[in-house]
Amino acid sequence: MIGDAVSGPMRVGLAFPHAHVAGDVDRLRQLVTGIEELGLDHLNVFDHVLGADPADREPPLTGPYDQHDPFHEPLVLFGYLAAITTRLELATAVLVLPQRPVALVAKQAIEVDRLSGGRLRLGVGVGWNHVEYESLGATFRDRGDRLDDQLALLRRLWDEPLVTHRSPHHRVERAGLLPRPTGPLALWLGGYTAAARRRAVRWGDGFSFSDLAGAARDVPRLREELAAAGRDPAGFGFDVLVHHRGDDRRWREDVAACRRLGATHVTMAVHRLGDLGTDALLAVVERGAGEGRRST
Repeated sequence: MIGDAVSGPMRVGLAFPHAHVAGDVDRLRQLVTGIEELGLDHLNVFDHVLGADPADREPPLTGPYDQHDPFHEPLVLFGYLAAITTRLELATAVLVLPQRPVALVAKQAIEVDRLSGGRLRLGVGVGWNHVEYESLGATFRDRGDRLDDQLALLRRLWDEPLVTHRSPHHRVERAGLLPRPTGPLALWLGGYTAAARRRAVRWGDGFSFSDLAGAARDVPRLREELAAAGRDPAGFGFDVLVHHRGDDRRWREDVAACRRLGATHVTMAVHRLGDLGTDALLAVVERGAGEGRRST
């Protein structure tokens, strides 16, 4: 899908509030069908398989989540969401690919693509939780090298009916996936480093930023790097996560800043608003989506 244009108005979506749902299927259905009815464009889902107690770890665990934070498994979740929605784009931002078997993820992505009618955006990155890696039988220290290899293999598994791939991390001998994708699958990257940008320029259709400050710093860099690689920056997507903290004016200003950066997508995060009921949460989302589309 590399090189396809990203056109039209900036798209407004929601970061899936895992803690709000917390395993409640009725609440999940109400929330997701509600945001589709409100006209939002996409749903971004974060990824963690395991939550770890950060106490007395070496090296330290410094990420924002621990064993008390619930997370739904994104690709299984998308299989369900494909059945109860009709137009909402289903995005991972990001799936921690190096702690997973890449051929399995390639297969799961095709399945979600088919079940949803082509609505998957697969965003991937390296992650930060070394306890999670070890628990899943993957090594943490070489995750960047493994992701580089996985991206090449992922593209081949999607594009070619029969693949032979030999590398230090993966070996595939004359094997392929059926059924095939219905069309090109969207592959995005996310992260904070020059290496993440490099991977996006080489393999990606877009980049997901976890905050506005990071986007302001790195969108110009990415545009320059895309142009230097012979790629048209106008055909590359930029999604920026912005927290809605109950202040509509601040949210509107942040979305306007995303628009000035040239973001193609803005994703509203509401998980810092506290334990709202679903109706109250949807009211905030509705207001935020309207303000986001009106911002200039």
